[in-house]
Amino acid sequence: MSNTKKMLIEVARQLFAQHGKKEVTMNDIAEASKKGRRTLYTYFNNKEEIYKAVIDRELQSVLERLNTVSLDEKAPDIKLTNHIITHLDAIKDVVTRNGSLRADFFHDIYEVERTRRKIDIKEIALIKKILAEGVKRKIFKRMDLDLSSMILFYAIKGLEVPYIRQNISDNFEKNKNSIVEFVFQGIKLPKI
Repeated sequence: MSNTKKMLIEVARQLFAQHGKKEVTMNDIAEASKKGRRTLYTYFNNKEEIYKAVIDRELQSVLERLNTVSLDEKAPDIKLTNHIITHLDAIKDVVTRNGSLRADFFHDIYEVERTRRKIDIKEIALIKKILAEGVKRKIFKRMDLDLSSMILFYAIKGLEVPYIRQNISDNFEKNKNSIVEFVFQGIKLPKI
């Protein structure tokens, strides 16, 4: 991706975060980026394309954080714990750093989900790799890795909205080990 395109996406993100998607025009983005409308239209046909690019870039940042966790040389149970916590924190960071865009994320949830599918598939693969390592090292029970990684992913994803909306995040630091332990009850082998 060219530096100009990256810059246009970031400028659009900032404007959407400050004013909301509905209030921002292509002209606003062109002016704020100090690029002409022609340059803007070279990369994007309309505001919806820029919005999708902003969502994609934000979700890529979540995946980058999760990739970092997956590269750790820690035991699979610790790595999975870190994955769960990083997932929730990264999603919350993306939504909260985007101010007015936060409401758009919830309002346009179907668009966000459509854009998110390819990222979700990559995250499920990361979880599957952690689970496979845990089974191999006899930390986790034998399981259907495809099904288990998908179930675990959707369980984590199901915590996002309450976490973002502060229903559990205030107590999450206190209770995160309990939440993670609850997840592990289904997959971890008992210590002998």
